[in-house]
Amino acid sequence: QVQLVESGGGLVQAGGSLRLSCVASGIMFSGNTMGWYRQAPGQQRELVATITGGGSTYYADSVKGRFTISRVNAKNTVYLQMNSLAPEDTAVYYCTAEILYSGIHFGQGTQVTVSS
Repeated sequence: QVQLVESGGGLVQAGGSLRLSCVASGIMFSGNTMGWYRQAPGQQRELVATITGGGSTYYADSVKGRFTISRVNAKNTVYLQMNSLAPEDTAVYYCTAEILYSGIHFGQGTQVTVSS
């Protein structure tokens, strides 16, 4: 059973930073692409960043240069370092794992609120 547990969300002022963490269990972590999505109130869920098992990364244009995704396979953990946060980054952030033949699995989400 895939479990993804996020932490690190909270309230921060514009220009500040947060680091989200996600611990995965029930999967062969090192072989899976991990990622982060976010969903703001009244909006569709959107992809923020992904990182493959080999360390290749992808970022949405809206976060390039501000967010960094990383992983520590020995800890089954993926991180999202978020710098220069803006009010438009306010959303629930979800950790994801892409599982072969099973699709994308989502965690329960962690709230990030950026005040102006």
